[in-house]
Amino acid sequence: MKQACDYITFGFMKKKILLASLIVVTIFSACKKTTEVFKTDAISDYAPLVVGKYITYQLDSLIFADNIIPNDTVITYQVKHFVQDTITDNLNRKAFIIRRYIRKNSIAEWISDNTFTAINTGNSYEFVENNFRFLKLKEPFKNNFSWKGNSYIDTSPEYTNFKYLSDWNYTYDSLNTPLILGALTIDSTLKVAEIDEVINNPQDLANYSEINFSVSNYGKGIGLVYHRFIHQEYQPPTPGTYGFKTGYGITLTMIDHN
Repeated sequence: MKQACDYITFGFMKKKILLASLIVVTIFSACKKTTEVFKTDAISDYAPLVVGKYITYQLDSLIFADNIIPNDTVITYQVKHFVQDTITDNLNRKAFIIRRYIRKNSIAEWISDNTFTAINTGNSYEFVENNFRFLKLKEPFKNNFSWKGNSYIDTSPEYTNFKYLSDWNYTYDSLNTPLILGALTIDSTLKVAEIDEVINNPQDLANYSEINFSVSNYGKGIGLVYHRFIHQEYQPPTPGTYGFKTGYGITLTMIDHN
């Protein structure tokens, strides 16, 4: 009888040990740390650099009047950004030469008038224009992510003409959003808010004021589809002179691409 009782007790203890082990394993499994992997688009999704690729834009160029009495003037052109060739830059990186062509309207001949350089660094997109290196895009692609897009541009006191380019925070907004440009609909775009700054009151013609605004939209699988930029400084009148504005503005709106 004692042997039978010992056997029953042993079996009961064995079940208790097994149940306790299962509970420990269950608790341990529930407490294991999980790591979410954030998946981001690639730079090449929004800045596809391939020799032979082009995008054609309507370019609206804003010219400020000499003084505040006449109206400002907008002159319209067509421009084409054509990826012409590749080179190796001074940091031994592959860079793409983008040639710009311009014409007054759709029946005029294209004339080459400028050259840019573009580089996909792997996690950023650099665009060099008139010796200014802009950090146009940067991973990761998510809303509200920001970076210093003009950090390569020297805006120190000896370059006071370029002070307005200092310390811009580029910020992603409206990822994967459709965008309508005239007759074109781009299914998926992202917006880069680059600067939106007003210094003093532009309506106050007795005092200095400044406006800086820049925004870019990139189409997935296309590249830059829209860009609007304005830099305006107003100088108040002095005895015997009018107040006047300086600066410039452009709007690029894609009308065709391959």
